[in-house]
Amino acid sequence: MSHLGSVCRTQRAGFEAPRVEEFIHFYYREGPMKPFLKWAGGKYRIVHRIKEQLPPGSRLVEPFVGSGAVFLNTDYPSYLLSDSNADLINLFQVLKEEGEYFVQYCRGYFIPASNREEEYYRLRFQFNRSRDRKEKAALFLYLNRHGYNGLCRYNAAGEFNTPFGRYVKPYFPEKEMIYYARKAQQAVFVCQDFRVAMVQAKPGDVVYCDPPYVPLSSTANFTEYSSGGFGLEEQIKLSELAARLAEKGVPVLISNHDTEFVRQIYRGAQLTSFKVRRFISCNGDGRNKAGEVLALFGG
Repeated sequence: MSHLGSVCRTQRAGFEAPRVEEFIHFYYREGPMKPFLKWAGGKYRIVHRIKEQLPPGSRLVEPFVGSGAVFLNTDYPSYLLSDSNADLINLFQVLKEEGEYFVQYCRGYFIPASNREEEYYRLRFQFNRSRDRKEKAALFLYLNRHGYNGLCRYNAAGEFNTPFGRYVKPYFPEKEMIYYARKAQQAVFVCQDFRVAMVQAKPGDVVYCDPPYVPLSSTANFTEYSSGGFGLEEQIKLSELAARLAEKGVPVLISNHDTEFVRQIYRGAQLTSFKVRRFISCNGDGRNKAGEVLALFGG
């Protein structure tokens, strides 16, 4: 059954059939499906290049799922999607479980009264103290869409500390969330370290890794999207795990910056390089084209 077919035939996880026709045009729109979260280093703009390099398989394993752009735009029978960011995985799990009911719950945070600096910091404090899964998931979405540039940043205590974004009217990604929730019925979401996720891959699986990138300079070192960092030791460990999986017949595709260090640790892989426009800035001056590489181990 095609994914759209399952959309039209089911009412699982809080989905309502009468709105299906409204979404058919959305599903069949030109271009890749956009994730509902803003995400630094997201793969939405280069997903076509990634798909060209991904081998076929029975399951796609993503140890660094991020916003899920690759998951959304591929058609594997099943998915194992993990990340070390517990707040991110909690959001995906709640959205999968509650579907459209959760989407409408989130809408309550996207009102003019919530788009004020004082209210943002009140809700950010509430998010950092909350132990309610549903509330915390909805607030994570709110912070992502109302915070500065969609950054996901934590302090040393593990508290979310991205500042207020000052947007005129933050976009509420209703259709994107509903699409994600429906496709998520094919996926298992787990909060775990990439090392744990990698060893769960087995023959028949395909692994795609989008780790925090090796910095292009000493000042470009944004790796704190979870409360821990991701340094050069982790980069080397990832490449070693990829090589071991390839030896067992599990292909692994990794994306990263195209640097001498990256080419050295990926020397046993098939490399594809290209330029990508990237920036994390409040103005266009921060945009430039950086070299990017896709490394395929095995396959």
